[in-house]
Amino acid sequence: MIKNLSRTALNIFVSFFFAGFVISNSLNAADGKTVFKQNCAVCHTLTDQRGTGPGLGGIKDRAPGGDWLFNWVKNAEKMIKSGDPEANKIFKEYAPTVMTVFEGSLSDDDIKAVVEYIKNPPAPPTPTNTVTNDGGEVAGAEGGISPLYILLSVITILALLISVLRGVRVSLRNITNKKEGKAEEPSSTFWEETKSWMGGHRRFVGVCLIVITCIGVKGCWNTLFDVGVYYDWETGRGYKPEQPIKFSHKIHAGDNAIACQYCHNSVEKSRHAGIPTVNVCMNCHKGISAGPSGEKGTAEIAKIYAAAGFDSKTQKYDESKANPIKWIKVHNLPDHVYFNHSQHVVVGKIECAQCHGDVKKMTVAEQQSPLTMKWCIECHRKTEVAMEGNAYYDKLHEALKEKYKGQHMKAFTVSQMGGIECGRCHY
Repeated sequence: MIKNLSRTALNIFVSFFFAGFVISNSLNAADGKTVFKQNCAVCHTLTDQRGTGPGLGGIKDRAPGGDWLFNWVKNAEKMIKSGDPEANKIFKEYAPTVMTVFEGSLSDDDIKAVVEYIKNPPAPPTPTNTVTNDGGEVAGAEGGISPLYILLSVITILALLISVLRGVRVSLRNITNKKEGKAEEPSSTFWEETKSWMGGHRRFVGVCLIVITCIGVKGCWNTLFDVGVYYDWETGRGYKPEQPIKFSHKIHAGDNAIACQYCHNSVEKSRHAGIPTVNVCMNCHKGISAGPSGEKGTAEIAKIYAAAGFDSKTQKYDESKANPIKWIKVHNLPDHVYFNHSQHVVVGKIECAQCHGDVKKMTVAEQQSPLTMKWCIECHRKTEVAMEGNAYYDKLHEALKEKYKGQHMKAFTVSQMGGIECGRCHY
């Protein structure tokens, strides 16, 4: 009986070990956080901050009652065409972008889970950021206890418990043998007993190893998707480096309504938006030496003068003292990705805020979109191309109308004109 107790304990331990992996993975696959990250985070934030689509903070209270929210998430296009006033109000505000149709892929339970997740989002992490030599920030450690650590702790406790039970079993067996006048049986190590058990349960062990391998591969696959992505899916915030000069987009683009193209003057002519030179800054600041934030603003403007080699007292330049401002790029794409700003801004008529967020409200520029391949593809699948009256698309428009003849299509998305072909962005 005592021997059976050891085997039973070992069975329980192994069962708990693998059940922990399977159950934790199942829960993560079904909870609102996972559904939100996989389907919603591309266009929406957990707050009321606008992204490609509206912010979802307080959506449960803002949405009309009944099944409206479920119907909207599953098929927004259908609700718009039905004449629903709230649906058309949202469409007019965010046109021409239309939400992806999730009918058939998301259940009512999935949507409820996402709503509950939005209603009770996790507390934002308190990262400990380290400033690098070039002024950028690297992400710090997030707060909270990882579920993996909890699982490992449980496994450790179970291992200790089994070790204690094994010691008790050996002691009781020897006491029984002594009373019966039998010689003490040679004791085997825990590892020897484990090997013996595994040898007698090869099928079970084999299945468990396959499950562990699949879970490990899935975990590695998910992790690789976030390599090089400086974006927090939960807070909707990304890379936010400290710049050499504390330039406020809110003051310039917001309060003073300076157009983005004034500083980023190559955005309509080149694939690059362009980083403004110190000469662009001096166009205004030669006569503006004090900022709205008092001494702090004056000190930051003085850095511009130093970079330009400008003496504000004599109003003269000394080129020998000039140094370029080493601005830190916020939005970075991999080297193998081709992106053309002029194609999107001039031809596609895409507003800067659609990718960069509402920069007019940012004191410090930060990444507001994940800039992942999935994010770009989703945008290309949903964004309708403004072809009417756009000479650039005249020939292509006629070809597409012939190609999709008889399908009663009123507009064409970027994907329908080849916008998701690999060679469009990778070369």
